[in-house]
Amino acid sequence: MNSANLVGGTPDPRENADDPLRAAADTMHAVRDRCVWTQQIDHRALVPYLVEESAELIDAVETGTRAELREELGDLLWQVLFHSEIASRDEDDPFDIDDVARGLTDKMVRRHPHVFAGAVATTPEQVLVLWNAAKAAEKHERTSVLDGVSERMPSLALAQKLLAKAAQVGVSSRRFAPRSTTEVLASVVERAQRVETPYATSEAELGDALLALVATALTNGWDAERALRERLRVLQAEIRDVETNPGEPA
Repeated sequence: MNSANLVGGTPDPRENADDPLRAAADTMHAVRDRCVWTQQIDHRALVPYLVEESAELIDAVETGTRAELREELGDLLWQVLFHSEIASRDEDDPFDIDDVARGLTDKMVRRHPHVFAGAVATTPEQVLVLWNAAKAAEKHERTSVLDGVSERMPSLALAQKLLAKAAQVGVSSRRFAPRSTTEVLASVVERAQRVETPYATSEAELGDALLALVATALTNGWDAERALRERLRVLQAEIRDVETNPGEPA
C-alpha cells in the first residue's frame, strides 16, 4: 500500500468506503493495537464512558440537532465496538463484533415473527404479546418478572419499570396511585409543608409520594424520567436567565 494511504504506519480504514461499519470496526481494532491509553482499558473501566455517551445521546434526541444526533449515535456505536474489541481478546471466552451482530440479528428475527414468519400482528399491543412470548421462550430459566431488570437504572425509570412488571403479576399501579393526578399533587404539597416530629419517617413518606407520582405517570402513559428531565431543563434555563440578568425578578 502506498505510504500516502497510511495513518501512522497503519492502513487508513476510511478507504473502505463500501462498508463503513467494517471500517469502524477496523479503526477500533487498530486503535486497540496501537493506542497505549486504549490498551489499558477493560470492560469495567469503560462503563463510565458508556453511561456518559448514553446520556449525551439522550440529550441529542430530546434537544439536539440532526448533526448532533448523528454524532452521538456514532459515539455510542464506538462504545459497542470498544467492548467487542476488548471481548475479542479474552483468553477464555472470546467473541467479536461479528458475533455480537449475529446474535442481535438472530434475536430480532425471533422476536418479530410477524415480520419474518407467519404470525400476524396488526396493533402495537399484538406485537408486544409476540415479543414477550418470544422473550419468555429465550429466557425460560428466569423464575421472576424481575429477573433481568437492572437496579442500576435511574430511580424514576426503575420505579416505572417495576410498576409495569408488577402489573404483569396482577399488582395494579392504581394501588399506589388510586387518586386523581390533582389529588396526588395536592398530597405531595401537603406532605412537604407539614412539620414532622423528629421521629417521623419523612424520607419514607417522600418515597411513597414519589412512587404515587410515578404510578400516576404510568397510568396516564407518561414517562416520569423524561418529564423530570424536561422540567429540569426549564429550571436550568431560569437559572441561566437569572445569571445573565441579575437583579431582575425570577
